[in-house]
Amino acid sequence: MNRIGMMVAGVLLALMVASSTLFLVDQRQFAVLYALGEIKEVITQPGLKFKLPPPFQNVVFLDRRIQSLDSPETRPVFTAEKTTLVIDWLIKWRITDPRQFIRTNGADVRNAEARLAPIVQAALNEEVTKVTVRQMLSSRRDAVTQGVIRRVENDAKNFGIEIVDLRIKRVDFVASITDAVYRRMESERKQVANATRSTGQAEGEQIRANADRQREVIVAEAYRDAQKIKGEGDASASALYADAFGRDPAFAQFYRQLDAYRSSFRNKTDVMVLEPTSEFFRGMRGTGGTSGTAPVPAAPARTK
Repeated sequence: MNRIGMMVAGVLLALMVASSTLFLVDQRQFAVLYALGEIKEVITQPGLKFKLPPPFQNVVFLDRRIQSLDSPETRPVFTAEKTTLVIDWLIKWRITDPRQFIRTNGADVRNAEARLAPIVQAALNEEVTKVTVRQMLSSRRDAVTQGVIRRVENDAKNFGIEIVDLRIKRVDFVASITDAVYRRMESERKQVANATRSTGQAEGEQIRANADRQREVIVAEAYRDAQKIKGEGDASASALYADAFGRDPAFAQFYRQLDAYRSSFRNKTDVMVLEPTSEFFRGMRGTGGTSGTAPVPAAPARTK
């Protein structure tokens, strides 16, 4: 039994030693082989590799993919006209020299990012001071990013890394300037709105005045045409009456008397006190009721 146990322990020990001498390099990684604390080899080809067991040799893996670094904090930047801007940026970088990277930053990527961020910010400050706000927002934005990349490249080589790209994510005014700009924009919009409202009111008044004038003209023309037509009708009626009455004067007189009766007794409550022999009742008496005496003056009419 002791022999079997020793064999099992020996096999386990051999496996442990073998596992400590074998390591797998991924295609997305660099493998840095240390021998007693000194970099012996940098392995860039993926696959299964061999090394001496610790503490004789150790291996450290570095990510060879492109890394992203956002601006860690927002700092004010001054433009050529001394305007304060807040700029957020994003930089892409990757490890190209693992030996130099480990010498300057160790095996931790965060150390490299902590040293790279202020360098990028300083380069950005220098480039932004050469342009105005309008240029920074439009025509010179790409030129600023390329200038920052050129300034950072030398320091990046000292870190064992390569700058792949730089992008400016946001360009804005500081809070105090932003509030002032918003207030000015609001004031300008209010002025435009008031001007538009005043123009609309003036045009409305003009339209109403034109409409009233056209209405007066139309009513006046209609009244003129109506009076003209009425006059023509009255003239035609008068001509017809004259022609008819000229043919029979007695009928004409009788018709006028009936018209006078109709006008006098328009309401049922109207009362007239007259002499029976008055000329006013001649039409009611007929042709035989006419006397040879002179007509008696009528008494004053009294209406209730």
